[in-house]
Amino acid sequence: MEGLKKAFAKARSEDRAALIGYFTSGYPTAEETADVMLGLQAGGVDPIADGPTIQHSNNVALANGVTVRSSLQCVRDARKRGLHVPVVFMGYYNPLLRYGEDKMLVDCKEAGVNGFIMVDLPPEEAVRFRNNCKTHGLSYVPLIAPATSEKRMKLLCSIADSFIYVVSRMGVTGATGTMNTKLPELLERVHQYSGGVAAAVGFGVSTREHFLSVQNIAEGVVIGSQIVLELGKAEQGKRGQAVEDYCAQITGRRPGHANNTNGLTREVGIVETMDAAKEPNGNTTNGLNGHQVHVDEVITDADTPDEPGLADQLDALNTSTNGSEPNPNAIPARFGEFGGQYVPESLMDCLAELEEGFQKAKDDPKFWEEFRAHYPYMGRESSCHLAERLTEKAGGAQIYLKREDLNHTGSHKINNALGQILVARRLGKTKIIAETGAGQHGVATATVCAKFGMECTIYMGAEDVRRQALNVFRIKLLGAKVVAVEAGSRTLRDAVNEALRAWVVELDTTHYIIGSAIGPHPFPTIVRTFQSVIGQETKEQMQKLTGRLPDAVVACVGGGSNAVGMFYPFSKDKSVRLVGVEAGGDGVETGRHSATLSGGSVGVLHGVRTYVLQNEHGQIDETHSVSAGLDYPGVGPELAGWKDAARATFVSATDAQAFIGFRTLCETEGIIPALETAHAIWGAMELAKTMKKDENIVICLSGRGDKDVQSVADELPRLGPQIGWDLRF
Repeated sequence: MEGLKKAFAKARSEDRAALIGYFTSGYPTAEETADVMLGLQAGGVDPIADGPTIQHSNNVALANGVTVRSSLQCVRDARKRGLHVPVVFMGYYNPLLRYGEDKMLVDCKEAGVNGFIMVDLPPEEAVRFRNNCKTHGLSYVPLIAPATSEKRMKLLCSIADSFIYVVSRMGVTGATGTMNTKLPELLERVHQYSGGVAAAVGFGVSTREHFLSVQNIAEGVVIGSQIVLELGKAEQGKRGQAVEDYCAQITGRRPGHANNTNGLTREVGIVETMDAAKEPNGNTTNGLNGHQVHVDEVITDADTPDEPGLADQLDALNTSTNGSEPNPNAIPARFGEFGGQYVPESLMDCLAELEEGFQKAKDDPKFWEEFRAHYPYMGRESSCHLAERLTEKAGGAQIYLKREDLNHTGSHKINNALGQILVARRLGKTKIIAETGAGQHGVATATVCAKFGMECTIYMGAEDVRRQALNVFRIKLLGAKVVAVEAGSRTLRDAVNEALRAWVVELDTTHYIIGSAIGPHPFPTIVRTFQSVIGQETKEQMQKLTGRLPDAVVACVGGGSNAVGMFYPFSKDKSVRLVGVEAGGDGVETGRHSATLSGGSVGVLHGVRTYVLQNEHGQIDETHSVSAGLDYPGVGPELAGWKDAARATFVSATDAQAFIGFRTLCETEGIIPALETAHAIWGAMELAKTMKKDENIVICLSGRGDKDVQSVADELPRLGPQIGWDLRF
């Protein structure tokens, strides 16, 4: 902490701004990290060393075996070699949570780290973390964005002890060459609320002219994206020198491509002109059957070289008032310890707007009249009937099927897509984006966008594009644009990343229809609300069919949209067992699975605290499932809460067991289910064997399987021999 204060005091005494360099530990190589830090120092920088978190450099660093522990060792090595400037670790909460907060603070103090910037730490948790840092002599640096509310800004400024990181503009990071013209006003408020604590500006700074322009109104300037680019261009062994040369140009010590001022003349920056011109204000406060799949755009790691994965950045103060004051009528943001809003400041206003809009819609009878008016279009209510031959095959309890596969578009996804687009229209949005794994949510979203005449873009992992080529074509038939994500693991997780990245750039016009019960508050509650029609109808239908509630309801679990929709209306009916069936892949014991609740641990993913599949360093594990829709390393926070409260039971079905469920329903009931649903069928069959014949089970048949026929054919040579299923002609 004291080192940071001294660095800013020194810069002030020399009538200049402190230059703060941001880079990723282990990029481009782990061996050169200490060299890079020393090069930054020699170029006139007070470095911020980031853990393995930004998207492209993160992937490279992880491939190089970089961890929190190795990053700490890099700091130790650099200190031994003469590094004396302050070092701040900037990153996301999950690796710290996994490492252990107290252990992290002790180890950072010992290694020579001076403080932290945690970009997704909710303000109320930030207060606790800051106090913990202070006891160890470390600094917590708050992050403030243009969207930060007045109340939240006052709170964050009040806990700043060394400096405040001010994001200069909305959107994502990058060396854009543009600066926010409202920056002077933002900094004036920050300085007012902080009592003069130093402020360092980042996002969009890349040249000497930017540096000179900003230093007139701020005590520090943060450069990150351009440093990452310079490191990427430099030859191995010369990267320390490359960043030294670049930073020396920024600080004016040397001329070069980043400094064409020659110390004599320069173009006046727009930030300076806006600051000088402001009026006085004393009150400032690959494809099916071998055919090529055509998508509209492809995002690769090379397209995102210099910014944090926004989905990986994803509880602030009460969002329905945007942090202004507690709201007793607000939708609860937590389910026990799970839920919350672990997101950057740039998303807070939009989430607050969404929560307020959803709350008004939810409490408006006319909204529900409009929603139900579309039931004939959606195919609601969906039928519920006894599966006689499936019951006979399984033995034991009577098995009923709740037929969400008969809905328009072939799954339960239409319930949420239609509900959310009605909310989006109320909010005045004109564009819709969404992610999809199995393609069913993408099809449902494209469908409602076509119906209401709204522009639609669907993000889909490249591996899922290959597996679900038919749904890709269906989405395009409906007039939507499909963007294939080649970055990362090329599955649902990465599609969520890119959809969130796109959303933050166009918040004013665009609504993001998240398809599962995941993401930051209020998304899990929104999705559950619209999907609860499944359980509500099941309750009424089983009363008519049997005169009582079912003894158990069963649903497959990926992110959890169909499960939470089926379970929630029964959650207070203690006589009804709630059973979720996860994707066991090759077996939970093998590590190749997507059974988050069965094999995961508590962490933060995509803006929410929940169970996730992660390694010992807090990095998200690769997942596996024969089902694209269940191939996800997280789960909805409400399901996580039910697990810990023992209200719901969760089991897993392997790929082979899911194929048994798939085959059995096909051959006994003449219904081809989605592979996601096939997991629930196997789970229900196993459950039925343990129950009495006069007891009842209802399976949420979440989707039809025409989309999966090719996947089944592709996997039968591997899985068929395991279950005695041979369809060779």
